[in-house]
Amino acid sequence: MKVLMINKFLYPKGGAETYTLALGKMLQIHGHDVQYFGLNNKKNTVGNQIGVYVKDIDFSKGIRKNLSAPFRIIYSSEARRKIRMVLDDFQPDVVHLNNIQYHLTPSIILEIHKWRTITQRCCKIIYTAHDYQLICPSHGLFDTNLVPCEKCLDGSYRYCFQTKCLKNSRAKSLLGTLDGYYWRCSPAYSYIDKIICCSKFLKGKLDTQKRFRNKTVAIHNFKDIKPDMSVQKGKYVLEFGHLSKDKGTETLLKVAKRMPETKFVFIGYGPSSEKMRNIENVEYLGFKKGDELYRIISEASISVCPSEMYENCPFSVIESISLGTPVIGAKIGGIPELIEEEITGELFEAGNADDLERAIRHILFTPGILQEYTENCYNAQYETSASYYEKLMKIYEGK
Repeated sequence: MKVLMINKFLYPKGGAETYTLALGKMLQIHGHDVQYFGLNNKKNTVGNQIGVYVKDIDFSKGIRKNLSAPFRIIYSSEARRKIRMVLDDFQPDVVHLNNIQYHLTPSIILEIHKWRTITQRCCKIIYTAHDYQLICPSHGLFDTNLVPCEKCLDGSYRYCFQTKCLKNSRAKSLLGTLDGYYWRCSPAYSYIDKIICCSKFLKGKLDTQKRFRNKTVAIHNFKDIKPDMSVQKGKYVLEFGHLSKDKGTETLLKVAKRMPETKFVFIGYGPSSEKMRNIENVEYLGFKKGDELYRIISEASISVCPSEMYENCPFSVIESISLGTPVIGAKIGGIPELIEEEITGELFEAGNADDLERAIRHILFTPGILQEYTENCYNAQYETSASYYEKLMKIYEGK
């Protein structure tokens, strides 16, 4: 089977890129022919055989110095023209879309459908939703204060402009609003055969709009991890990933200050890292990856996912539990789907430092609980590349 993977960025950058590259590699291992289409960037690690990509937009220059940017954000003639070149050359059986908004734009869906209609080729259009961009101009279902917001779920995108949801900017919010209305009126999304949602929570939000309701399927992201069951726990509480207020890092720091007898370790980047200075029981290790990151996760007593936003399928939860580390997760978004409460971890009210402290103290200081949860984690089951591949093939084949 020939599969064309499409994503804005074709190099390791974030969750969507991790998924896109891992999925492409998995398909190649199973004998499928995989090529990629996205933005032209010297960092690209994958591509297509004719070397055709879309010119990147440098948003850092601002709209005034890049006058074509506002129009290209919503609709890209260049992307349509170049995706057609790749389609004609590669002749894919499946086009698998990922993050395309604001760079490639949904205009490429129109061209893919046009191509398969003209050529009469049985080509499936599959879309993996990594966030809420299909129903929310800000892509995250949050307002300008990064507080969860669902005002646009009914398709009334004017709220984005009225409240300046996009980075508190009237101009950017206007573009987001126009983008939402434009593609709501366009038939582009109707040409998608199936939308893969990485959480039941995300599927539920997309299903609030009739145009997506019969297209969605929920499958958690996959991760192949072999835990080291002989590891010695290091008696510390861990948070890793993006460290910011909306991710709940500052709520966890409040708890750390209340528990001076307990060590708290933070890994990653983000504005909240600046607030970790001069807290004696807090250690900030910066960015870690690979085996070193997995060792630190494995040795932690507890991993915390304190997000105050609508997370979908955070890899941090899957990685922690798969490595034998219980997780305390915020009761928000898709996080509760990944944690078996009082088996592989516990849940707390998002943003509630008192409730988070209660959960941490319960696991750390109740005799037998930490060991019980740790042993349960080793038996937890998540999607593996093998199980995900089996489900994906059924989608690709239209079963």
